[in-house]
Amino acid sequence: MTTLRLGFSPCPNDTFIFGALATGRLNVPNWTLKVTLEDVETLNNLAKEGVLELTKISVHAFALVTEQYGLLRSGAALGRGCGPLVVAPEPKNMDSLRGEVIAIPGELTTANLLLQLYGEGFSRVVPMGYETIMPRLQRGEFAAGVIIHEGRFTYQDHGLHLVLDLGGWWEETQNLPLPLGAILIRRDLGPDVAQIIEDAIRHSMLFARRQPDEVWSYVKMHAQEMDDSVIRQHIDLYVNDYSLDLGEDGTRAIVKLLELAHEHELVPPLSAPLFLDG
Repeated sequence: MTTLRLGFSPCPNDTFIFGALATGRLNVPNWTLKVTLEDVETLNNLAKEGVLELTKISVHAFALVTEQYGLLRSGAALGRGCGPLVVAPEPKNMDSLRGEVIAIPGELTTANLLLQLYGEGFSRVVPMGYETIMPRLQRGEFAAGVIIHEGRFTYQDHGLHLVLDLGGWWEETQNLPLPLGAILIRRDLGPDVAQIIEDAIRHSMLFARRQPDEVWSYVKMHAQEMDDSVIRQHIDLYVNDYSLDLGEDGTRAIVKLLELAHEHELVPPLSAPLFLDG
């Protein structure tokens, strides 16, 4: 047996999708998986170093590692109504935030990429763990912050105000789903292994959909203090048919996002095919 190192985040959408594989309820034929749980910005930076054979990554960061990694068609975080939110301690609009300091959940996150694509004047950013943004906004440390994950369900509980739904802005301007994150595989493993892993991820997700109680304890354990209802909202929003297969729309959305980012000189051009099979 050969070991593959798989990195994903402790967020409910990832632990739900990969729960059956991570807990041994399902196996990858002829391979063993060693799971690494890290926040997405840590995974982005690990990918730049080529550390893991398989890893979740922000689509923004994929542009920096395309020579070493290709996309898998399953396991993605992509959809509609699921984008990052710009929030603030007081009612504001985006024009008033130009030149202000904004908290972001990582320089290589798709959240930051969308903020920079929205317009000029938002480059004074401070990266930090996504879970610290709302508490620090409450303390008045920043004019605004870009929140991700379950923050879209809980920001009002922190007394924060919505400034802009970056995902809604993307969908309105591009008429495409928003590509947030995807699963990568190192290119040296080849297309045959990529197909095996894609199939295993799909089976793991379908297992969780059919038997959610079998993975719930794993999801709950890594969700930490998250309320059960928030966990379920999180899964319902971020785990969808695009997670089973990117399809044509999902693939076009990723290409479009990275093309726009390159046009704005935010990322280099794609230097290799998206997928290992071309």
